[in-house]
Amino acid sequence: MDNGKHYNIAIDGPSGAGKSTIAKMLSEKLEILYLDTGALYRAVGLKAMRDGWEENDEKVSELIGGIDISVRYDMGTQRVYLDGEDVSEEIRRNIISDYGSRFSALPSVRSALLDLQRKTAAKYSSVLDGRDIGTSVLPNAKYKFYLTASADIRARRRYNELIAKGQSVDYETVRRDIEDRDKRDMTRAVSPLKKAVDAIEIDSGDMSTDEVVNKITEYISK
Repeated sequence: MDNGKHYNIAIDGPSGAGKSTIAKMLSEKLEILYLDTGALYRAVGLKAMRDGWEENDEKVSELIGGIDISVRYDMGTQRVYLDGEDVSEEIRRNIISDYGSRFSALPSVRSALLDLQRKTAAKYSSVLDGRDIGTSVLPNAKYKFYLTASADIRARRRYNELIAKGQSVDYETVRRDIEDRDKRDMTRAVSPLKKAVDAIEIDSGDMSTDEVVNKITEYISK
């Protein structure tokens, strides 16, 4: 479907809206690259947790230049490396997601990862998902979508996902985490979560993943 023409698809939305799942399926269907930008912020969160970083932008700006975050693709699957270590599985822990959310609000972190995201998108036709792809990272992306759902539905999805991975969590804690992340993401000073003016909004609450993917591809085909 690429037909040799370079293009990018930006998918934004709150935590638990299904962005990563939809983006992966979309990239496979369209046979283009998928860049999970949230994984990059989680890698920073993992580094922050391991090294005891404070949520202080001035201090973090002095430290983040000394870490190496890279993305590699193994049989089409994105792997994230932190200082040479494959942390693709570890960054999916709920506590790391929380650290990633907190540190992603710092301007120094967003600035450090912005270049990596833009260089990847400039090199490949790709799907990028996150909080500010269509508004900040790739404001000129050809296709923009804003994926959302109610907090209850998003919390239930996240809870089921963590349970399936064998993590010990309770639903109310997951819901509080979702609400806290929403507030942080929407009120942060730098690149807050919001729908791009030219993005198409899709409420995935009553839709299957296949239905969402089909809806997006229909828009793209038009």
